Amino acid sequence: MPKLNPKPKPNKTDAYIAKCPKPAHAALEKIRAAIRSAAPGATERTDYFQWPGYSYSDPAFDYDGMFAWFTFKHPHIRLHVRPAAIQAHKKELAAYTTTIAVVLFPMDKPIPVALAKKLVKASVNEMKSQAKSKSKSKSR
Repeated sequence: MPKLNPKPKPNKTDAYIAKCPKPAHAALEKIRAAIRSAAPGATERTDYFQWPGYSYSDPAFDYDGMFAWFTFKHPHIRLHVRPAAIQAHKKELAAYTTTIAVVLFPMDKPIPVALAKKLVKASVNEMKSQAKSKSKSKSR
């Protein structure tokens, strides 16, 4: 007789989080939830970085292009977004270390969920804007 309500299989993002140190799990889940909330309907995937000779399994989110992903590198939870999202929120990000497309949130401090959502939304908007520009230039 089959079991009722079988437990869902963990996906590759769950596996990625599980491989990280236990103290990082809650923060990684918060950043994941922030991305999901800011971009409902996005596809969560870990196959974006599969090139010969490279094996990245970072959890990424995709509509019709990748707009955000997250990683862990001690002692930071890292949110990767499009560079324009970082530029548009420079003042709000002053307290955090940033690169051209990455915000480093210290693992020992709460994840600023509202800020993470703003960055993700800005990244989605930038991706869509770039897609529109490309389609307009192709139709000329």
